[in-house]
Order: sequence, then C-alpha cells, then structure tokens
Amino acid sequence: MERSPRVGLVRALAGRLITTMKTPINFAVIGCGALARGQHLPNIVASLRLKLHTCCDVSEDSLQFCRENYKPVRTTTDYKAAIRDPDVQVVCIATTEKWRLPLIEEAAAAGKPVYCEKPLAATLKEMYAIRQVVKQSGIPFCVGHNRRAAPAMVDARRIFHAHMTNPKPCPWRWDREGANRPKLPEDGAPAVAVRINDDWYSWKAWVFDKSESAGSPMIWEMTHFTDMCNWFLAREPEEVVAIEAGLLNHGVVVHYQGHALATISISDNGTLGYPKELYEFMGNGGIVVVDHMVEVRTAGIEGAPAKTTYPVIRDRFPAVGTEGGVAGWLAKRRAAAEDAVRHGDNTRVFCCEPDKGHAAMLERFVDEVFGNGPAVCGVDDAVKATEIGFAALKASHERRAVKIEEIRQPR
Repeated sequence: MERSPRVGLVRALAGRLITTMKTPINFAVIGCGALARGQHLPNIVASLRLKLHTCCDVSEDSLQFCRENYKPVRTTTDYKAAIRDPDVQVVCIATTEKWRLPLIEEAAAAGKPVYCEKPLAATLKEMYAIRQVVKQSGIPFCVGHNRRAAPAMVDARRIFHAHMTNPKPCPWRWDREGANRPKLPEDGAPAVAVRINDDWYSWKAWVFDKSESAGSPMIWEMTHFTDMCNWFLAREPEEVVAIEAGLLNHGVVVHYQGHALATISISDNGTLGYPKELYEFMGNGGIVVVDHMVEVRTAGIEGAPAKTTYPVIRDRFPAVGTEGGVAGWLAKRRAAAEDAVRHGDNTRVFCCEPDKGHAAMLERFVDEVFGNGPAVCGVDDAVKATEIGFAALKASHERRAVKIEEIRQPR
C-alpha cells in the first residue's frame, strides 16, 4: 500500500502520546446520543483508568444533558477542536456511520487512538478509505464489536477453540458404523447457528433515515453477528446467500473456507421480553451455546462445564431470578415489565441487561494503546465483518450467491 508523506510524523505523534500516557486517560466522546449515554459515557465515568474530558455533539440539548449527568471537563460542537485539544488522548466516535471517515481522518492527523462504533462505514468506498487512513497513520484503532469482550463470549470462544484445536469428544459418542464410516472432507468442520430476536418498536429514529444510516440492518446491526461468526470460526468467509424480507426479517448463510458455515436468522418483529441473541457453535462432535450472554452451555466436549451462568448489569431486581442464567433473566424481565406498567414508563423494562462487553472493550483498548494487550478488534476484522453485510445485501437484491471477492477491494 502506498504511504503518505505524513505517516512518519503521525506515527511519531502517536508514539509520543502512548509513551507519555498515565491513567486516567482523557477521552473525547464525539456523538452523545442514545448509545453514548447508554454505554460509553457512564462506562468512562465509572472507570478508574478512563476520564471523560470532552463531550462533542451537534445538539446543544445533548451537551447540556452531558454536563448535567456526566460532568465532562469540556463540551463543544466542534469535532476538530475536540480532537485537536492537546489534553484529549483517545477519541471515541459514537456518531452515525456517515460521519466516521472525516472524524477518523482528523484523529489520524492528530496521531490519536480511536475507538469507533460499528458499523465502520455506510458504504464500501468509505469503509476502504477508513482502512487506508488507519493503516497509513498507524494509530491504535478499535471498532466496537463489543461482544468480543462479553464474559460469556470470551469463555465460550476459549472452550470452542480448545475443542476445535484438540478435540475431546465424550466417550459416549455413538459411532454407528465405526470403521465402515465413510471419510468426508467436511468431517469435524465448524458451523454456527445464530438466532436474533428483536422488537423494532424500540429502534432509534435515525435508522429509518437513509441520509443518516447505512439503510439496512444487514449493515448497522448484523455486523455484530458476522463478527462473532468470524471470531469463533477463525476462517475466511468466501460466499454469502441471503434474503432481506423488507427491513425487519433477514436470513443469511455464510460459507467459509474448509467447509465451515454460519447461518444467521434475524427477526425484528419479536419481543424484548425474551432473550435477544442465541449462538450455537458446533464442530468435532461438540457444541457450545451462548444464550443471551447470561448462560453458556456445552455438550459433547469432555471436561467442559455443562452450564455456566453470568451476572447481569443494571439489575433493579436482585432478589428476583436468583437462579441466574436464562431462567433468572426471564424472571427479572417479567418483574421489570410489570414495574413498567405500574409506573406508566415502558423504558423501565430496560434493566437486568446481559453484560455485552461495552465497558470491558474500552478497558481492553486502553491496554492495547499502552502496548499491554493484543488488538481487540482492529480495522481488518471490522472490514471483514462488514464486507459480509454488503455481500449479503447484494445477494438479496440479485437473488444469487455472492462471493466476497466480488465486492472486496484489495488491501
């Protein structure tokens, strides 16, 4: 890849920034809407290693909300001033995706690490431009595919990868044909089934505005799930088949190298009263299931725990559902629904949420910035997850299988 003349300067700036950093690290959050308020702002404020220095948004109402609730050192409507401020050390981008490229270009010019929400971009052209900027500048860069930092996902992936690398099938596995069993090239190959249940009545208004968003859940939502498939299967995606039945229902099948397969089913006509995400990872005669990130189950893997449960966050009903896991979450959710009706405030249903890794992702990125940990979700991983989404859109529109190479721009 051709490198710009300023690469040496930018890398020097980034290197000086990293080597002089001491915790807490000053963050500028650009885009202070629902996602930032629900996750990044409170997570930064709660951290011992992160400091909320600047809130930047085009809305003065949003900035006033931030001043009242999160007490940043500074607020501004000028993103360039926020990024160029010498006291700002890391930039967190939580705007809609149409603003990603200019913000990342500005941060790269300043030599500052960037944590960017997903999806990476609204178009393939912008996505590849972002990759080029990041690669040429050399800034630490992380995309918010936060499930990679969810405790349940981390444990499940560790179990699944250990099983796929060194299979330990249970001694009770029934081998009907024994020595007569035919040899198949796909024997043991991994596969994953992903089921997503969501309720579109809860969506933010901007997702329906094509001037603000990528225009399809296959881009602004499904990249979470394609990233999980890529992360677990650890193989290159090759081909996609998909049907987009309007804005709300989607079916996607991704064929990977080595006979691996991912099947993703999304329905947005579901309910928030039931767990949203179910992942079933299969291979080498075993299965690892992640249910709503509050429960991990296994079968067919010798020595793996049959079930592990994980605590929820923002739990207003700690005395309810004490058994934990899916059953406990359902009990808490029912209590929250009843509470919402009593108070005439349906936002009160949002309690007892699974830990999807938002806070841990920021902390791990700080480790990466300091050189104390691996890349969390770099630009190449984010591009790969998003390419599948664009290939799925093309496959749906043209009613055919689409190879990733058809839409992929070379590095």
